[in-house]
Amino acid sequence: MPKITPFLWFDDQAEQAMNFYVSIFKNSKVLSVNRYADAGPGPKGSVMTANFELDGQVFTALNGGPMHSFSPAISFVVHCETQAEVDYYWEKLSEGGKTNQCAWLDDQFGVTWQIVPNILIELLSDPDPVKAGQVMQAMLKMTKIDIDTLKRAYEQS
Repeated sequence: MPKITPFLWFDDQAEQAMNFYVSIFKNSKVLSVNRYADAGPGPKGSVMTANFELDGQVFTALNGGPMHSFSPAISFVVHCETQAEVDYYWEKLSEGGKTNQCAWLDDQFGVTWQIVPNILIELLSDPDPVKAGQVMQAMLKMTKIDIDTLKRAYEQS
């Protein structure tokens, strides 16, 4: 078990969310599902926790009830090499959710993701502030990131 594991609190959708995420990310699997017993607090036999791995990162999901909800203050970044990867994760994770500006989306469970092509980070880190600024301005106009548009913005200076 890794030293740090993201722990996601769901109302009653932990197993559904786990199966959704495992279906999207390659090299992913369900590790275990623990169910409530007679002592509760959830209904006997219902999922208490679900442990899963997404491309090497272990997660735990809890059905803890409606007391807490997700916020964009914590999100998961999916690093992508190609536009095809960006498009794939954007389409899959935003299904039933909502898209936001600058590579952010909330999935159908309310978890926030950032679908980021690695080239965006590279271009924004350019030591030339004019080039980096043009890339930033292009990105601020996008929801899903378009790599070709970023490259054109970078090359304008």
